[in-house]
Amino acid sequence: MRLRDAAFLLILLPAALAGCSRLDFVKPSGKSNLRVDPPSYNTRGTPEARRADAARQQIALATRDLDLGNIDAAERNARQALRVPATAADANTLLALVQERRGRRDQAGAFYRAAAEHAPEQGAYLNNYGAWLCGNGRAAESLTYFDAAMRDPRYGDPAGALANAGTCALDAGQPGRAEADLRAALRLDAESPIALDAMARLLVERAQFFEARAFSQRRLAAAPATAAALQLAARIEQGLGDSNAAERYLQRLRTDFPSSQNLQPREASPP
Repeated sequence: MRLRDAAFLLILLPAALAGCSRLDFVKPSGKSNLRVDPPSYNTRGTPEARRADAARQQIALATRDLDLGNIDAAERNARQALRVPATAADANTLLALVQERRGRRDQAGAFYRAAAEHAPEQGAYLNNYGAWLCGNGRAAESLTYFDAAMRDPRYGDPAGALANAGTCALDAGQPGRAEADLRAALRLDAESPIALDAMARLLVERAQFFEARAFSQRRLAAAPATAAALQLAARIEQGLGDSNAAERYLQRLRTDFPSSQNLQPREASPP
């Protein structure tokens, strides 16, 4: 399974950082959407406080560098912040993203795992490692981390974790759990493209094409279409016997995603 359609919390992670992700990732707390001022280090207090302040500055700089595509600089700053316990989880997450950019999937997973181990009660890091596990063929194992993320009362995106858990439960062959988690996610966020997409796939697997159509249409209204979402919509219309509607989706697919134009809905991997 590949991850597609990125989204995930604190600051939403751009798709460019997560690759083609269909699960939520949480970005480190460096405010990359804000101007990063020159470092202004704490010259008072204990040495530990000064080191923590400097490390937070390095996290902010590394986040900005990663957003700008300065991968080497991002890695240097993140490795500096890695030395300070207060910023180790964010630093490991940034280093995971650096490895993702370099196409080093296994190394990225090791950093996501380290982030979760540094902050075992913080939902953001648990969610990220769960997403990495799910995206790398370990969907059943990922559910433990999503469950732990949802136990964190300070976690700001329970709908995202539920949508992730439902999507990965479906991939793990647990449709009962998948439906429960996805419906719970949609009660919290009725426009979650992740949950809507997975519900449509779940219903297609049950040959409930009429119900699947409603979720597919909501998915396409909630976020920009992907090739896989259009393929799924066409497959649903074929299941309903509406060849004209299926062809309209396929025409849109050929126009918007020409590299996917030879794929038919039955050949499409889940979005």
